[in-house]
Amino acid sequence: MSFQTHDHGGVVYHTSSILDAPGVTHGFSTRLGGVSEEHFASMNFQKHGSEPDSWENVLENYRRFCGALGTDVQNVVRSKQVHEDTVRHVTGADRGKGIFVPRDYTADALVTSEPGLNLMVFSADCIILLLHDPVTRSIGAVHAGWRGTALDLPAKAVREMGRLFGTKPGDVRVAIGAGIGPCCFETHDDVPDAMRTAFGGGVEAYIRPRGAKWTVDLKGVNAWRLREEGVDPGQIDVCATCTACHTDLYWSHRIFGNKRGLQGALIGLKPEGVV
Repeated sequence: MSFQTHDHGGVVYHTSSILDAPGVTHGFSTRLGGVSEEHFASMNFQKHGSEPDSWENVLENYRRFCGALGTDVQNVVRSKQVHEDTVRHVTGADRGKGIFVPRDYTADALVTSEPGLNLMVFSADCIILLLHDPVTRSIGAVHAGWRGTALDLPAKAVREMGRLFGTKPGDVRVAIGAGIGPCCFETHDDVPDAMRTAFGGGVEAYIRPRGAKWTVDLKGVNAWRLREEGVDPGQIDVCATCTACHTDLYWSHRIFGNKRGLQGALIGLKPEGVV
């Protein structure tokens, strides 16, 4: 298992070998290869904010990223992230929502088994995960900041794939993309207290004191919880890179505040007959 870096005409993105499978498209973007300018330069998937990027630039960024992955931006379904634990079952009726069609939902996790749809979640330090069950041919995309992590959202997405599609946790393959690491995720008591309340003593392995504050390994917590859910440890690929340490490649809310863009992670089922 490993993450690989690709450069497609200047669009720099990552893939995970754990998700390499016939009929599946996936990729984790960086901040490189788009057309946005100034503090959004250059691959940015966010229009809104106190100083919004132009929609023309954002849409071109989607086109470039999808083009690099060999898929169609028309088939993208965007999450609308609110740091809660809603898992949305995406169908063909959701095609293009958040880009070409208004969204009528909020959801930090998306799942589907319909070919021809691309699920997309976003991050600027938060943890983003892509899921694939090759047995039921279903997929998921999850955004888990510290609140979503404390709500056990990635494990909940696996359970929802089981309810909807018959997925067994032992069949699920998971790639956890670049996100803020314990080196930089320094917090007050609220975050470790939320983790302890949610998960009990087992989470202590991922919490460390740092002076009067704490560091929390969010990627580690999510990988642990997925293992507890029954996902095979050998089927979980974790990108060790910290977004706050590598702002040449990634957006980081901790470093840039609100003057920054968003990177994204996409996973899609190719239409039948397409390899």
